[in-house]
Amino acid sequence: MFRIKKLDIFILKQFSLLFMGAFFISLFVLMMQFLWKYVDELIGKGLTLDVLGQFFWYMALMVVPEALPLALLLSSLITFGNLGENCELTAIKAAGISLIQTFRSLIITAMVIMVVSFLFQNYVGPMANTKLAQLLISMKQKSPELEIPEGVFYNGIPNCNIYVQKKDLNTGKLYGMMIYRMTASYEDQAIILADSGMLQSTADKKHLLLTLWDGEWFENMQTQSFGNNAAVPYRRESFVAKRIVLDFDSDFSLMDAANLAGNAITKNLSKLRQDIDSLTLHYDSLGMDYLQYARTSYYQQDSLTPAGVKQVAMAMKSKKKEPFDSLYAALSVQEKREVVNEAASAVQMARNDLEFKWIITAEADIMIRRHQLEMVNKFLLAISCLVFFFIGAPLGTIIRKGGLGVPVIVSVIVFMVYKITDMSGSRMVRSGLWVLWFGKGLSMAILVPIAVFFTYKASKDSVVFNSEVWRNLFMKFLGMRMKRSVMRKEVIIEDPDYRADATELAAICEELTVYSNQHNLKSAPNVVTVFFRYRPDHVIEQINERLETVIADLSNSRDKRIIAALNHFPIIAVKAHTRPFEYKWLNVLAAVIVPVGAFTYLRMWRFRLRLLRDLRTIKQTSEQIIERIEKIS
Repeated sequence: MFRIKKLDIFILKQFSLLFMGAFFISLFVLMMQFLWKYVDELIGKGLTLDVLGQFFWYMALMVVPEALPLALLLSSLITFGNLGENCELTAIKAAGISLIQTFRSLIITAMVIMVVSFLFQNYVGPMANTKLAQLLISMKQKSPELEIPEGVFYNGIPNCNIYVQKKDLNTGKLYGMMIYRMTASYEDQAIILADSGMLQSTADKKHLLLTLWDGEWFENMQTQSFGNNAAVPYRRESFVAKRIVLDFDSDFSLMDAANLAGNAITKNLSKLRQDIDSLTLHYDSLGMDYLQYARTSYYQQDSLTPAGVKQVAMAMKSKKKEPFDSLYAALSVQEKREVVNEAASAVQMARNDLEFKWIITAEADIMIRRHQLEMVNKFLLAISCLVFFFIGAPLGTIIRKGGLGVPVIVSVIVFMVYKITDMSGSRMVRSGLWVLWFGKGLSMAILVPIAVFFTYKASKDSVVFNSEVWRNLFMKFLGMRMKRSVMRKEVIIEDPDYRADATELAAICEELTVYSNQHNLKSAPNVVTVFFRYRPDHVIEQINERLETVIADLSNSRDKRIIAALNHFPIIAVKAHTRPFEYKWLNVLAAVIVPVGAFTYLRMWRFRLRLLRDLRTIKQTSEQIIERIEKIS
């Protein structure tokens, strides 16, 4: 039966304070990142404090689900980093409490936060996204003179479409202007061209004053006074300066939320599931209609008018089933031309029709994929809370560094990996290049193995981030080695047996001479022997073991020359010249992967050449030591 223990309460207190602080820090950072994206919609619009307060409130609600996993990662890292740095984690382990038992209270807390995150996304998130989208669109319409872009038609002003070639941000002046004014009908529209102009709001905020310089005005006249068959007159006006008053309410007003009904981020889980079913059913039936129309229309053209085409069509429908080539060859030149033109026209019409229908179905696919993405996001973002905890807590026990230094760096790196992979996968899914399960599962496929690896290493007390271990592994992989360091001892209990050591060194030299004659270490090794038929070299292993025994005995010598000569003995890699890896399946895998196999093969050849040099060095050093021992004796 689960009981709350003092250790659980102690760790939970440590974690709770850090989690609250990390949550508000993460929330602030994510809000600032979101704010920089929409800072143009806020500056210079004359927005009141209550509107700005609503904007920041809904923005904070929107980023809460993203702040929760980051806060869990950072707070768990700092919590267990502090416990390890203060040796409290060592005391817990010494008491016989396993790491998973230490995590027990925080695992339950992480699960509760995961459920809260899901419920928040399902009920509060859609409302916050809807309100924030309303505010953003309403802010863009607050001061349209600040929103007009360069080189693009802007339709934010009612009954107007404005094109600006260049805009001066300092003076607010617009250059190269083209304005389409539209009223009730196509015949009443006006086209205005101006060299420059300026758009300003009136004092009552109910109108826009458009000042134009050096331009022309083209306008169709009203057609009510003319007959239906009369030509539509127009007028043309050239002006040096002209002022136009446009109706526009510049006061802030919240737009209708009905315009956001198709946005997937504004819907909860049940609404998303319902809309996916509705969209799928609707567009499946529409696709079946398109398919049926294509079968009955594109391949049965009965409306072909030329005589030659009718003749070919009738012959194709007859029971004789005469070949089309022979029927086409029997036509005259004019009839052949008519057949080709009619066929080309029919194909072009069918192609245009299919392209239009493809646009409709492609938009439907994008809409369905966005709804599916949003539905999966609600689950994955909640699950990421638990995954981030199992990354942060074991990392804290391994690193054993508290504070805001190393934990913040590690948290930022892990969160960036998650965010980049998740955004890339979502974008590829939206574009239809990846399937949903692969694009959205990419981030979890990277983080879950990392969480399992760190949890396993932490439970086994493995040293993962020991720089010395990684340095030695890196040096070993590249074939680098440490130099032998034998120091003269201040206190010697037992002197070395010089004569026995000299005899052993002489025997080792003779064996090395025989070994060098039997093994051609300069030649390239056999590929089959290296990767598929491993043969151990026990001779070198035995010689190295005997040599190390002699070195250990002579290290008790008081003679400085012998101690200095011992440091000339190389440290031999006794297996590196025989095979790339210890396990046979790794050698076979390296042979299959050609770049890895080529690298390991050349690396092993290098070890063979180095072994040849080491053997010569051992013989020379042994002869010097033997000569020195004879002088001492």
